[in-house]
Amino acid sequence: MFTYIDIASVDRDLKTVSQPQRLLGADAPSRARKLVESGDVIVSMTRPNLNAVALIDEQYNDCVASTGFDVLKPIEVEPRWIFAAVRSARFVDAMCEKVKGALYPAVKSADIREFEIPLPPLAEQTRIAQKLDELLTQVDTLKARIDAIPALLKRFRQSALAAAVSGRLTEEWRTQHVGWVDEESPATAPTSSSLPVGWSSKTAGDICGFITKGTTPSKEKMSTGHGEIPYIKVYNLTFTGALDFSIDPTFVDSSTHSTDLKRSIVKPGDVLMNIVGPPLGKVSIVPATYPEWNINQAIARFRAGDEISAAYLALCLRTEEVLSHAVSRAKATAGQFNLTLEICRELPLPVPPAEEQTEIVRRVEQLFAFADQLEAKVTSAKSRIDHLTQSILAKAFRGELVPQDPNDEPASVLLERIKAQRATAPKAKRARKDA
Repeated sequence: MFTYIDIASVDRDLKTVSQPQRLLGADAPSRARKLVESGDVIVSMTRPNLNAVALIDEQYNDCVASTGFDVLKPIEVEPRWIFAAVRSARFVDAMCEKVKGALYPAVKSADIREFEIPLPPLAEQTRIAQKLDELLTQVDTLKARIDAIPALLKRFRQSALAAAVSGRLTEEWRTQHVGWVDEESPATAPTSSSLPVGWSSKTAGDICGFITKGTTPSKEKMSTGHGEIPYIKVYNLTFTGALDFSIDPTFVDSSTHSTDLKRSIVKPGDVLMNIVGPPLGKVSIVPATYPEWNINQAIARFRAGDEISAAYLALCLRTEEVLSHAVSRAKATAGQFNLTLEICRELPLPVPPAEEQTEIVRRVEQLFAFADQLEAKVTSAKSRIDHLTQSILAKAFRGELVPQDPNDEPASVLLERIKAQRATAPKAKRARKDA
């Protein structure tokens, strides 16, 4: 058994060896030909723009690496200094300029070894490496925290929806506008298992008009980029309630729309939900951009009746409770859920009075706008953090990261010692080529 490090074993974000393979020698691939030791720096020669590089630590000493790596073995040089050099944007840019091959873009080992880097005194290299370790660890911590925020915002949005359709979001509003809540009378107050007074529990079939799904015409009856009737596909639906028809817009002619696709005509105000997933929960309200639209077979149309507004209906269809109900009854094939129209009609919906529906929608939109603002700030912060690593590396290679010490052995002396060691080192043997 041996540990094999191939290109896929390198985490390109963290620049570490992650999940190498354990193989039997008899099963070794032909590329498993390079022995690596602690302190070596491995650099992927394929697709250098992805910067798959890593510093070999004690854990992977004497492991076998793929011939797809160039293995750099520092002589009298701090390994972390070499590692920092091959992580720099200047190195990546230089390698990208030397790439050859369209299907399998790669650089040669010589291209990597010809890359010039500044050489400070060895003591200064160590000080810089320690400072880089400290700063880049902080950057990685920031990245991890930033990366966790989208999941928190997703949970926040679901919590807001859950509070909305349970009545918790407007509990205080009801005391001021309806006046039915009496804290001393638990019989009339809402509980976690019951709806507030004045609300009713309905199914989608009870309160919506005819619920139907779309149809997919033959390809020759569809056109992209222009046409008469816009044709909505699942990727035009979003998780925010808005319809995004800018993504690969597709159209059908009016004749096909009114004959072959007559059953799947939708109009402004209709609520659409994807019924094939995962993911389920893509819900959008048809805008008034066109007087009529059409939908494909993976989308169901809900037309709000008198008891429910389209905006409130769209909120209900995005809640975890409704989606869980749908998934529990859906047919699953190879990990894909398919909702029937019967399941759609049976979806349970809590229905408050019309005035409260309006207030719920207003509050949810306000909370979601707040989440959207946070998301935009997170995206901006992530971009700045991504640039921070390169800024720190650039500062290191300009000699600005740590103070210099005039007592350090000059780099010129170090360079002479390196040359002397290289001159006395045994030459690597090359296998004789077949005739």
